[in-house]
Amino acid sequence: MSQSKSRAANGRSSIYFGNDGYWHGRVTMGVRDDGKPDRRHVRGKDKAAVTAKVQKLESQRDEGIVTRTGRAWTLEKWLNHWLENIARPSVRYKTYVGYRTAVHKHLIPGIGAHRLDRLEPEHLEKLYARMQADGLKAGTAHQVHRTARTAFGEAFKRRRITRNPAEFAKPPRIDEEEIEPFEAEEIDRLLRIALAKRNGVRFVVALALGIRQGEALGLKWSRLDKVTKTLRISKALQRRTWQHGCDDTHACGARYHTAKPCKPNCKRHKRACPPPCPPDCTSHARWCPQRHGGGLVEADVKSKAGRRGIALPDELFTLIMEHRKVQDGERELACTEWHEGDWMFAQPTGKPIDPRRDQYEWKALLALIIHADGWLALDGG
Repeated sequence: MSQSKSRAANGRSSIYFGNDGYWHGRVTMGVRDDGKPDRRHVRGKDKAAVTAKVQKLESQRDEGIVTRTGRAWTLEKWLNHWLENIARPSVRYKTYVGYRTAVHKHLIPGIGAHRLDRLEPEHLEKLYARMQADGLKAGTAHQVHRTARTAFGEAFKRRRITRNPAEFAKPPRIDEEEIEPFEAEEIDRLLRIALAKRNGVRFVVALALGIRQGEALGLKWSRLDKVTKTLRISKALQRRTWQHGCDDTHACGARYHTAKPCKPNCKRHKRACPPPCPPDCTSHARWCPQRHGGGLVEADVKSKAGRRGIALPDELFTLIMEHRKVQDGERELACTEWHEGDWMFAQPTGKPIDPRRDQYEWKALLALIIHADGWLALDGG
């Protein structure tokens, strides 16, 4: 014969033996979004076990770490939601790209099937160990760890979980690499070679002023004050990934889906061969007729401190003005093919310089420091 259920005072927990043969516990955790009491229920065959569950809920309530009601999300569901609906609208593009890589290449494939509220620090640590065993650098594991800490920190703030497991997980140690600065002779050689190349002044400007690649490529003539010889840094040039503008992203890229891995000794791809596409692949947006948001884009610099005016040394100002005369000649030569974008450093048609091309030319320039005698044989680019 079952024991009768005694009614607890409003807001008080209750434990009772039900007609179903189980012990039941009910705890008031607060108020739901609709204004009704948030009453949680636990049950079990053993009264002591149910009592322990009730006490745990009460402790969480008293410490203010109450999780939200409803079925717990999987890591995959939360990470996708966090990435696209929370992170993407609120962070800079390059930060989002870093998050996206960590989520889709490592976190979801590695631990995505776990329930969000059951993730343990050890699951993350094992993931980092597998990444290194697969040949990835410790720095990559650290990037994944930082992404996980941010994503699960947001889940904690929104009461999806009662703690952030990434705060307790230990990422692998990173051995700091000592950076060897250029010798004076190397710097002199680099500057001489750079100034002999087309648009080479951009490298001199970047080195002399200590500005980033995107900031150097994003310089415009309208931001140069010839009277005060001051250069204003406010924008950076970035290459962004194209986004689909169609309704059915999977069908849009159907012609470009990779169904099978490449054969051994593939000669089609210059870089590493791409893996087969997942069954629900939504990539290949660059082929979408309604693509948007990609290509070369001007972006604000990282912070207010990054938006700055820099006084140019007289010698550097003179080099920039000499470069202006060369570009004016290219404009006349290009005639109607010239694209007027006001770029200080541009292609022969006036279009902006792709950061990937710029990186290639920088590496070639560094190689010429060692082989300075052979630089004349290269195309001026």
